[in-house]
Amino acid sequence: MSHSSQDEGMGMQKEKSDMGETDPIIERELTLRSGLATAGSAMAYFVTVGFLNAYGVFQQYYTSLYLSDLSNFQISWIGAFGTFCVFFFAPAAGILADKVGPQIPIAAGSVLLVVAVFMVSLCREYYQFFLAQALLLGIGCSLIAIPASGVVPQYFKRNRALVSGISVGGSSLGGIIWPIAFNEMLHHDDLGFPWSMRIAGFVMIPLCAFCVLTVRPPAPKEKAHASSAEAGQAGVALDADAMAPPNKDLSALTKAPFILLCAGLIPLFYVATYAVSIGFSTNLAFYLVSIVNGASLFGRILPGIVADRFGRFNMLAISMFAASIVAFCWTAATSVAGLVVWTLAFGFTSGALLSLQLACSTTLAGSSSMATVIGTVMGATSIATLVSTPIAGELIKHGYIAPSMFCGAMLMVGGCLITLSRLAQDRSWTARI
Repeated sequence: MSHSSQDEGMGMQKEKSDMGETDPIIERELTLRSGLATAGSAMAYFVTVGFLNAYGVFQQYYTSLYLSDLSNFQISWIGAFGTFCVFFFAPAAGILADKVGPQIPIAAGSVLLVVAVFMVSLCREYYQFFLAQALLLGIGCSLIAIPASGVVPQYFKRNRALVSGISVGGSSLGGIIWPIAFNEMLHHDDLGFPWSMRIAGFVMIPLCAFCVLTVRPPAPKEKAHASSAEAGQAGVALDADAMAPPNKDLSALTKAPFILLCAGLIPLFYVATYAVSIGFSTNLAFYLVSIVNGASLFGRILPGIVADRFGRFNMLAISMFAASIVAFCWTAATSVAGLVVWTLAFGFTSGALLSLQLACSTTLAGSSSMATVIGTVMGATSIATLVSTPIAGELIKHGYIAPSMFCGAMLMVGGCLITLSRLAQDRSWTARI
């Protein structure tokens, strides 16, 4: 009789969980400390990846002024190598964060970032821009963004994809604000390029300080609550991080599926140049960079809500296929309205790629190694990040249809490989993976 009552009680508890009643342990996920850590992580992405997302503005500015004697292919190496450095140094940044905590590498990265921005204001030659804006700034961004990425998932288990989208959404917000700010400053007669960069550097100082102060891992008591939450959810495959077998194969995450993710960055660098090439004003071209990043903000958050409910790998694959279809339609946009609609569509569909990449990788990691796993996954994309944008710059010589096909094809192949990665974990098409 007692066994029957116990089974009935367990069944009622499961039924309540399925109906959506809140688990008190899950309620404790959102605390002042976890909220500040999420805000600090979003700010870290704002000053790092958000700033890099604005390179489309610099690409056009350098092409028309400082580096007008160089080709798009040559100038694109500055942005490509900067992004490459973020990914290439990600494993080291992740390991360092797991060893000594996130605040030390974030503080070191903040110093490098601010110094790099001030040095860019003094640059005039190609090699100077390369050393400051590509190498130094890229390393600083990696030391800030990667440790911050490993902290937030330690607080959140059930809504990890959503919160990852919110934190990574800082990059989208930066991609909106930085291009608009530089557009206004660069066209101000009393400022110009040098003081525009210096103002950006001064703005970054308090923002980086906020990151250092707020991005902290959970206290031991909070970690204990998180462990009990994971133990209590041992029957739920979606959030059973701690129950994952120690020999789980991570090769699908650290190799081909995620190497191809960076192909989606190509239109972010060239959408402004494309607008000018078909006769639109440079003012509209500047704002297109902000539009695509604004759309990606919603693309990072809304798919995260769906992913936590129906599976993170499932949503990542769907997002890549959707972004691929939109990328193939790039050159079909020939009017102002068409180009704005396309920019919104691509920003939204591609916005989920980075946030869901983080959510998928941390699902398979323990809380003590999340930064290392994130760094390893991002490090696997570094080579493709380095070569994809310059390849597109070379393809542009033959018209924009070539980079459109290149981007769409890479995303399509990446979506297929991620689908295989998901099926390797569970062959059932209805499983929430």
